[in-house]
Amino acid sequence: MKFGKRLKKQVEESLPEWRDKFLAYKRLKKLVRLVSSSSGDVGGGGGGGEAEFVRLLDGEVDRINAFFLEQEEEFVIRQRELQETVEKVAGGGGGGRRPAAAEMRRVRKEIVDLHGEMVLLLNYSAVNYTGLAKILKKYDKRTGRLLRLPFIEKVLRQPFFTTELISRLVRDCEATMEAIFTSSVATTAMAGDRRTWKGCSGDAGMAPMADQQGIFRNTVAALATMKELRSGSSTYGRFSLPPMAAPASPESDVLQSIQIADPIPI
Repeated sequence: MKFGKRLKKQVEESLPEWRDKFLAYKRLKKLVRLVSSSSGDVGGGGGGGEAEFVRLLDGEVDRINAFFLEQEEEFVIRQRELQETVEKVAGGGGGGRRPAAAEMRRVRKEIVDLHGEMVLLLNYSAVNYTGLAKILKKYDKRTGRLLRLPFIEKVLRQPFFTTELISRLVRDCEATMEAIFTSSVATTAMAGDRRTWKGCSGDAGMAPMADQQGIFRNTVAALATMKELRSGSSTYGRFSLPPMAAPASPESDVLQSIQIADPIPI
């Protein structure tokens, strides 16, 4: 499957409010098609083609950065608040009482939703980087220029590509998930209304709880798309994404289920 179709599929399977935040790949591709292979001019206009192309690319990078940073800041706040809620519920609200099943279900759902959204943001970063690298490759091939290397070097320093913070938030969330999904407190609270959360086969990444839809389903679709991207026929090169950091506890089914270890070929 060509990247344009993969991106369209990814956008359609993303959260509704995220769908206009991805790279405008189709628009960029149309602009590249207008580039003269001899002069690099758009539409034969004579001189401003590359400047227009770079201006559009810069605008896309700025737009992607703004959305990424906004989401990252929101996740920092949500994770902090959720951790406080988890501690409160696990401690029985300070009164020594066991958490009610309804409370525990709500907390578990919030954790799964937050984790799913953060994984989607990591995927958003990877998909947009891949799109930029591919459209620049098309441009250089069409014009004979060497724009990709200097532009990608600049992209590597952009906030949306620098995912250390969001990756750490994902790992912290996973640790909380491990604790709350396996604790005796959670098991007791969920007795009589058991739902299983477990990793599925490697083809899809993770399976949602029986009653979990929406965000988690979108996360599964995103991970499946990333696996498809990373299994492409192109060889690994300087523009490929580096492998994601390995989780702290490789033996954990929860952490293994979201690990993506192979680089994306460009």
